[in-house]
Amino acid sequence: MKSNHEIDYKLHGEEMQCVQIELDPQETVVAESGSFMFMDDDIRMETIFGDGSNAGGGFMGKLFSAGKRLITGESLFMTAFTNAGPSRRTVSFAAPYAGKIIPLDLYELGGKIVCQKDAFLCAAKGVSVGIEFQRKLGTGLFGGEGFIMQKLEGDGLAFVHAGGYIMERTLLPGETLRVDTGCLVAYTKDIDYDIEFVKGIKNAVFGGEGLFFAKLQGPGKVWLQTLPVSRLASRILSYGVGGRKEEGSILGGFGNLLDGD
Repeated sequence: MKSNHEIDYKLHGEEMQCVQIELDPQETVVAESGSFMFMDDDIRMETIFGDGSNAGGGFMGKLFSAGKRLITGESLFMTAFTNAGPSRRTVSFAAPYAGKIIPLDLYELGGKIVCQKDAFLCAAKGVSVGIEFQRKLGTGLFGGEGFIMQKLEGDGLAFVHAGGYIMERTLLPGETLRVDTGCLVAYTKDIDYDIEFVKGIKNAVFGGEGLFFAKLQGPGKVWLQTLPVSRLASRILSYGVGGRKEEGSILGGFGNLLDGD
């Protein structure tokens, strides 16, 4: 029997998605601060310490849960939305930037998912949102996510968000996939995650793809994104500062003048 609340959902949109959660009476969904979009009447909103999973119990358990979220760069608080009415009601949450929302049934995925630090959007009450330490030195230093990633545990539904298009790959035992470190969104608990140096001095120095790959070995599932938000931000910054790099130093100023800049 599942210990987490059993919620239903519908995804809306393409590039800028939202998820509509359907709650039976007394069911609750917890969400990241700032993701709320709209809700029906009879939905009660409450700010809570940590993730509301009741792991550990008592004040110290809640404090520890909140502290784990602070380490991953998230707020100490989350928001719980409970259906206090007599019939089914809905609440919706929006993606923070262009990309896709990924529904994850933790019961079917072995009870645990490891994901990038800012991926979590919302989940059924009871899902634990914690931290996953990278035990390997190279993975922590060069993996693109640091030593700490988010860990989602439980047997309910959780929703994460990532940039661009999302690809899901299932790796067989011993099967290996090499991925740009920024494109890794999430993986199941049995995936072996390591870092591999790019081979060849020319590839490393002039390839423009960074010095390291994320090396993922099965068995398990992996979710990949086509547009990491860090890559999007760096591209926007590069076009907003200085001249036109694609037109060279001679035409850059003239090109900006023609554009009215």
